[in-house]
Amino acid sequence: MKFLLLNFISLIFLACGNQTKDNNSNPQKEIANAEPVEASSQNGLEKAYFASGCFWCVEAIYESVEGVEEAISGYSGGHTKNPTYKSSNTGRTGHAEAVEVIYDPEVVDFKTLVEIFFGSQDPTQVNGQGPDRGSQYRSIIFYQNEEQKNIIEEVKAKVAEKYDEPIAAEILPFQKFWKAEDYHQNYEKNNPNNPYIRNVSIPRLNRFKSKFPELLKENQHSNSSE
Repeated sequence: MKFLLLNFISLIFLACGNQTKDNNSNPQKEIANAEPVEASSQNGLEKAYFASGCFWCVEAIYESVEGVEEAISGYSGGHTKNPTYKSSNTGRTGHAEAVEVIYDPEVVDFKTLVEIFFGSQDPTQVNGQGPDRGSQYRSIIFYQNEEQKNIIEEVKAKVAEKYDEPIAAEILPFQKFWKAEDYHQNYEKNNPNNPYIRNVSIPRLNRFKSKFPELLKENQHSNSSE
């Protein structure tokens, strides 16, 4: 899937999965107007949900942040049940590759996680990040209550001041997170020599580290994985 040597030209066409056309349907409009669902906390840890291109990249970014216990790759934002990697890549499920971020709110708050979301991507790119194109790679930030929604909109407005193009990220009420297949979990960590990881994921992670050094876990300050 991504095991060919990459050069500048092939990287444009190589993605975390298949590239498809956007396919938002009426069920998606119903999701946008739905009441948000709050994820249950456990042992003082909260959960937040973000979609920002390939979940391999996003998972690695959030797991480098102090206060984040774990980031889990999966699917969210769509209208079908039990999505899979194969079905989400058709662009017909409405789901995007997403991550569940399990964090300690005493160490890192929701607003900071939102700032990481906008600051670790090109927030103006529509339906994708980098070479990953299609509605399954679109940027979405999920809120679980009105307080979170207000925080998201506040941060988004400040981010928008820095760009000439409009911010592409959707703001959706959280409904459900579907965990991805086991082989996707910790993919960047487990597959450091994969060409996509070396050419896309790790550079994106290191750009984030350079931008937000004060948020990193102690063992994440080195860029030796490049």
